[in-house]
Amino acid sequence: MATDSPAEMEKSMSCKIAKGPSLVWTVLPTCLACKTGVESCTILNVKPLIKQLIGLVSILLVTSTPLLAQTTKALPSSPQLLVLGDSLSAEYGLPRGSGWVQLLSNQLRRDGSPWQIMNASISGETTAGGLSRLPDLLKRVKPRLVIIELGANDALRGLSLAATQKNLREMIVLSKKSGAEVLLLGMQIPPNYGQEYTKQFARLFVTLSQAEQVPLLPFFLEGVATRPELFQADRIHPNEQAQPIMFGNVWKALEPFRELLKTN
Repeated sequence: MATDSPAEMEKSMSCKIAKGPSLVWTVLPTCLACKTGVESCTILNVKPLIKQLIGLVSILLVTSTPLLAQTTKALPSSPQLLVLGDSLSAEYGLPRGSGWVQLLSNQLRRDGSPWQIMNASISGETTAGGLSRLPDLLKRVKPRLVIIELGANDALRGLSLAATQKNLREMIVLSKKSGAEVLLLGMQIPPNYGQEYTKQFARLFVTLSQAEQVPLLPFFLEGVATRPELFQADRIHPNEQAQPIMFGNVWKALEPFRELLKTN
């Protein structure tokens, strides 16, 4: 049975090296059928491969050291604004990025503010739910400003106004103890819930603002609530066209914090 000579075998052994899109080279060994009458085998000429690996290690040693030094430096953290709300702040039924919270973020960016917004709003959230989530959010986010937009779902469910007020007060106190400023967004409900209940619900936000000495936006949906065309089909949630008005209301209420929002 005839075989190739050693010289012919060495001449036929080769590897193809293809340069990829990254710094790393891809080594593709060729398959060589051994004419020995047995199953074919793969023979790899390791000399070019070793040279390429040595070159790659050298390049990585040179280029990675400055990069590593840069990534290990402590990056300055941006001040955080936490929004704790319900569906009115969670973009319920809206295209992503069209809600008032995003519009506020866009405004801060246009103003060159270093602040970042953490929107922790959840559709259907009550004051009890917000209170249960707040301690962990304060610990993780470490906000310097907290916007509380809760209470509407309590009223829709006919929950105790005393409990609603207590929960909101505890959220304000917890936020202030963590070192954060607070903006409270007030809500109102239709009179069909009963005149007395409606008045007491609107009043509790004023009472809290005065007692805890935090700024208040008296009615978050001012300029929206009486305009049916600014609501979605469910007649409960504001549509995309209403979001700039809601943002405008909040932006005006943020006046006491404008200088703070410019700082790092």
